Amino acid sequence: MTVKKILFIVTSHADLGATGHKTGYWLSELAHPYVELKNKGYDITLATPKGGEAPMDPGSKEQSKDDISLAFLADKDAQHKITNTVKLTEVNPNEYDAVVFPGGHGPMFDLATDQTSQDIVRTIWEQGKVVAGVCHGPAGIVNVKLSDGSYLIKGKHFTGFANTEEEQVKLTKVVPFLLEDQVKQNGGIYEKTADWGVKVVVDGKLVTGQNPASASAMAEQVHLLLQ
Repeated sequence: MTVKKILFIVTSHADLGATGHKTGYWLSELAHPYVELKNKGYDITLATPKGGEAPMDPGSKEQSKDDISLAFLADKDAQHKITNTVKLTEVNPNEYDAVVFPGGHGPMFDLATDQTSQDIVRTIWEQGKVVAGVCHGPAGIVNVKLSDGSYLIKGKHFTGFANTEEEQVKLTKVVPFLLEDQVKQNGGIYEKTADWGVKVVVDGKLVTGQNPASASAMAEQVHLLLQ
């Protein structure tokens, strides 16, 4: 049986706007899908726009003390991959069965507009494969246009970090756009649950999770679609 391959597209962006604070990927939102999908036998590649080490949001390490996040930090293979990510321009999307976007505020600043990333997503989607993201990770999906010029998310049920959640972390004025608003602007049907609750939306081969609490549930839905 051929091992199925999943591409994780992770942010290269480390600066939280003009605040002087750092951002990047959110540890648990990468660790949970990575560990859970790896444990199910998938071959996972970690890639970023710049290649090399992906920046971790320093605050996420303090807030991600759960067993799965700690297992990710202790996994030598995983740590080698996250410090030596493949550059997106070197990725062949035809090799993958799914693409997953972990969150953190970083993707709002780079993956939302990265053309190489968008080209990879379009190719994977148009081959009938799985496209997924959690929290701010769906920023890497929201602006993707298909070969016919339409937005991938047009008419699709979709979730991601809610405006009310962004307000609670006091970053509404820092991020370049609000994910919930952008989903609606590009024709997506935005859904949410109570702030910080688990919410995953599946629309065909499109899987999105609302916030950090939704990372594991998002990964499980990706797994189910790959069966």
